[in-house]
Amino acid sequence: MEYIDLRSDTVTKPTNEMREAMLRAEVGDDVYGEDPTVIELEKLGARMTGKAAGLFVASGTMGNQVAVLSHTQRGDEVICEAESHIYYYEVAGMSVLSGVQARTLPSVKGVLSAETIEAAIRPLDVHQPRSALICLEDTHNRAGGTCYPLETLAAIRKLADRCKIPVHIDGARLFNAAVAQGVKVDKIAQYADSVQFCLSKGLCAPVGSLLVGSEEFIAKARRYRKMLGGGMRQAGVIAATGIVGLQSMVERLAEDHANAKLLANELATSGFAIDLSTVQTNIVIFDVSRTGLKAADFVARLKKAGVLAGAVGEYRVRMVTHHGITAAEIAKVVDVLQHLPKKG
Repeated sequence: MEYIDLRSDTVTKPTNEMREAMLRAEVGDDVYGEDPTVIELEKLGARMTGKAAGLFVASGTMGNQVAVLSHTQRGDEVICEAESHIYYYEVAGMSVLSGVQARTLPSVKGVLSAETIEAAIRPLDVHQPRSALICLEDTHNRAGGTCYPLETLAAIRKLADRCKIPVHIDGARLFNAAVAQGVKVDKIAQYADSVQFCLSKGLCAPVGSLLVGSEEFIAKARRYRKMLGGGMRQAGVIAATGIVGLQSMVERLAEDHANAKLLANELATSGFAIDLSTVQTNIVIFDVSRTGLKAADFVARLKKAGVLAGAVGEYRVRMVTHHGITAAEIAKVVDVLQHLPKKG
């Protein structure tokens, strides 16, 4: 059976242009700093985000964990949202690798306010950890692909500067946020000291992420990347696909957003519980409790009907639009959802 795969935008395949770029890529040993294609990618990513330097890493998780290692010291505390990827999906990496603890905060649809963060910043007290880093996720995965308003980021930046605490943005889907808000990505990245963004999601590259920041920060991060086993050799063959993604796949993200809104609106009119205000980019999360099925059972029935989705809670199902998913396929998915056998 051929499936319409909406499990994640990580299932995207490299485009023909990317495959050709892999074939043509000039390569060298990146650990020695001699891979020209990796260097080009790192400079391009840094330039697009308005940062001084970039570092090619194997994954978004590696980028986030290298950032925490670079910003903190053992015994510190990292402020983050309660269901953020860096806390929820990275195998307790902050605790294991950096020896820091997470201070998780409630948010409104994945967006932390400066006031909530300020209340969590520790006083100077020998009994308490140092508030060493603020981590934000933009877009927020488990909240449904929601974006940080620029004015909220500006307020957090002002607070961080006053308290002398760096800000890291887990921007796995940062380009989705930029396209959705009609701004260049550097307008978002300007509010952070470091940013990680994925090349292997909506931008369609097969592997990799970039971590960007100051030259001093990236020099430190490069050592931690090596420590974690992320020092790749002739990595230009995959870095080449990231260059293509950044140069040609950003603006088309608007298509994914339009398809997500189309799907979400149809779900709402079909009786599924969904907060349409959260459908800002390419993620659609809805509640299936009215069907009498739990999410895992609902997803299993979808698969039998040719649609792949993910269970992200007892009754919550996630679908993600991406390159290769058309409006016609969304219509097929809607038809499947409307005729899916209920419990019993």
